[in-house]
Amino acid sequence: MKKVYLDSAATTQMRDEVIEKMTFVMKDFYGNPSSAHSYGRSSKSLIENARKTVAGFLNVAASEIIFTSGGTEADNLALNSAVRDLGVKRIITSKIEHHAVLYTIDQLKACFKIDVEYVHLDKCGSVDTTHLEELLNSSDTKTLVSLMHVNNEIGNMLDVKVVGKMCKEHNALFHCDMVQSVGHYEIDLAEIPVDFTAVSAHKFHGPKGVGFAFVRKNSGLKPLIFGGEQERGHRAGTESVHNIVGLEEALKIAHENMPEEKEYIFSLKNYFADQLELNIPDIKFNGDCRNSFKSTYTLLNVCLPVTQEKALMLLFQLDLKGIACSKGSACQSGSDKGSHVLNAFLNEDDLKKPSIRFSFSKYNTKEEIDYVVSVLKEFIES
Repeated sequence: MKKVYLDSAATTQMRDEVIEKMTFVMKDFYGNPSSAHSYGRSSKSLIENARKTVAGFLNVAASEIIFTSGGTEADNLALNSAVRDLGVKRIITSKIEHHAVLYTIDQLKACFKIDVEYVHLDKCGSVDTTHLEELLNSSDTKTLVSLMHVNNEIGNMLDVKVVGKMCKEHNALFHCDMVQSVGHYEIDLAEIPVDFTAVSAHKFHGPKGVGFAFVRKNSGLKPLIFGGEQERGHRAGTESVHNIVGLEEALKIAHENMPEEKEYIFSLKNYFADQLELNIPDIKFNGDCRNSFKSTYTLLNVCLPVTQEKALMLLFQLDLKGIACSKGSACQSGSDKGSHVLNAFLNEDDLKKPSIRFSFSKYNTKEEIDYVVSVLKEFIES
């Protein structure tokens, strides 16, 4: 059976170079980085070099990078400390954020009685910055804005410079989940007035279980996990040296190859969209998928013209044909409530139809795209 992986927004295939580097580190650098002897110092040196590498790509100070277990922990760190330690009494967010943000905000609201306001979305699911400005103007309460850079289900991109500037003008903190953008775009955090970001290595061909938080210098952020003094006191727990080095290697390669890989993946996305439109009448795309300035090049969210009854079998049939994709984000694939992202802006008629997220990487080919289109066409016409 032919196998096609089009679910890179959920997780990516690790690069061979990353696996080789991590294997070398696991074999030769097994000392605890907190130990004072040479084994520990060698491991600590790898971590600090990785920190400098990551900071260099984002144009920030190495001290502003905190290694975590991934994006979810980084989001939780920023949001919890902002409310608990930094005096935030109000959070402005959107209904299409990742659940790592939305569920954390729900918990903070229940525990700390903070105000939560949701910025409006336009008909394509993009943040209405005019409404955001109105919300920021409406209160002098200490506020944090939490909006993601690239939406993980529909691919819409936030103008982070505009939002960051808006937040700064209103003395609001800005938290931005960048899990779907770091490693895919050149991001200069010296030019973007963002206070906290979250990043995960497995979204750019690195290992699972490791990521980092960017925390703006002198923000006053306090730890979420207590214990030792690792990560300059911001995150207790013995560091996963091989994973951190794997993250560093993956980010290095991503930046070295970004222009050509971006062009190639973008051509695959456009080819896929064109072929779907040619072969499947009445197909629709969710979000700003066809707008290259407002949508990421890495994914396409497709609304298929089939009945609800037939829709129940769609993912099962695709899986039988060896095609991996997502009904929603992988983090909520066990839920039968449908996508909270699509529910936030689609009309009732389109919500009755199945929507599938296809996401791409350098490892995909046009031949694979042709195969997927043929399978979808056959399923719809059967």
